[in-house]
Amino acid sequence: MVRKKIIEIVLDTETTGLDYTKERMVEFAAVRLENGKIKGKFQTLINPQQHIRKSSIAIHGITSEMVADAPTEEEIMPKILEFIGDYPIVAHNAIFDYTFINEAAIRTTGEEIKNTRVDSQQMFKEIYPDLDSHGLEALTKKFNVDLTNHHRAMADTMGLALCYPKLKKLYLQKYDWEVKQLDNVEYLFERFLRIQNTINTLQSELQDLKSVFKLYFEQGGTPIRSQTGETLVYNSKHSFGYDFHQIKEVLEEVGAFDKAVKLNTGFVDRLVGGYSLDEDKREILKEARQELTETRNIQIIKAGK
Repeated sequence: MVRKKIIEIVLDTETTGLDYTKERMVEFAAVRLENGKIKGKFQTLINPQQHIRKSSIAIHGITSEMVADAPTEEEIMPKILEFIGDYPIVAHNAIFDYTFINEAAIRTTGEEIKNTRVDSQQMFKEIYPDLDSHGLEALTKKFNVDLTNHHRAMADTMGLALCYPKLKKLYLQKYDWEVKQLDNVEYLFERFLRIQNTINTLQSELQDLKSVFKLYFEQGGTPIRSQTGETLVYNSKHSFGYDFHQIKEVLEEVGAFDKAVKLNTGFVDRLVGGYSLDEDKREILKEARQELTETRNIQIIKAGK
């Protein structure tokens, strides 16, 4: 029996900035996978005909001088679209690369791309939810793939292309197991709630034990060493609240503002999408966008709400 040929396009882009509505691609690289095997490559620098942000150069190292003689978006997009065809697009945080390519396609052809989007980062999170990081570097490390020249398009594409078949195999195995559980979903929900209640109970128990340990040390207790080598110690530290408006100028002067202040991006998103801002202020906020990510979650609504 002849095996069905499965073609997928693994790709990566480097850009002038992170807002796909304002910025442009400066590098594109793609690999054609046929049944998990590399069968073709395409790589090009792109002259964006606009400024490349310093923050982006610091990541990928591509300067205006490097792309001065490169093809423009109008010149290169036909070749890019020919290479990717209508095959599934595989990328790490795929929505980022997809939106840049899609915007370029709209500008040059007047039409959106219709390729299926496969996010290897989301797959990686599904398979290894316990890892601290799910970036491309963490993925290649997990699958023992050498990632050299990280943040250049072809290097990142090759790193992903070598990992993806293994990742896909594990993901499909997990997906197959999940599909087989669908007939049991009502029971599994009840089981989920029991586990969740157990976790909540155990967290309360842990807090009770911590309270006992705290009391032990406050009454003069000394560190305790377990049979397996862990040591229970006690320490305390003081922290202060600050008037933000009084310290803002000092933080900016010493270059510590970004570390000291964490932006509430969810609040800003709601501002941009709401109706309370003037259009010029809304555009200023949009100009400051630096990253596009996608999050998918289930939600449990408690009884009576």
